[in-house]
Amino acid sequence: MSEQKDKIVYIVTCAGENPERTTLPFVMANAALAMGVDVTVVLQATGVYLAKKGYVDHVFTAGFPPLKELLGNLLEGGGRLLVCVPCLRERKIEESELIEGAIPAAAALITDELLSSKVQLVY
Repeated sequence: MSEQKDKIVYIVTCAGENPERTTLPFVMANAALAMGVDVTVVLQATGVYLAKKGYVDHVFTAGFPPLKELLGNLLEGGGRLLVCVPCLRERKIEESELIEGAIPAAAALITDELLSSKVQLVY
């Protein structure tokens, strides 16, 4: 029987209005992926803007790689990006406007991710 892989969930509740707080969970998520951890990033509240095509092209924080690069690395490295469906609707963002790899998710899927993870961090 194989040992279950560690899993962590990062919840991001902000976007360009707070670029440092927005970037840090993606820095952490990339580090966790490099350590072999199963990573899910959940975007809620204004954080859903990060999944909108072109949005992260303009989010930068001094001392960190561009958010576009961090998000791309997350998805290319096998991390999951869940996007709150009610939060999208509230902001009138259509699923067709989301970047490739973004997974629209309602409460049940997000809750399942949380219950199956070892650690959850909210930004």
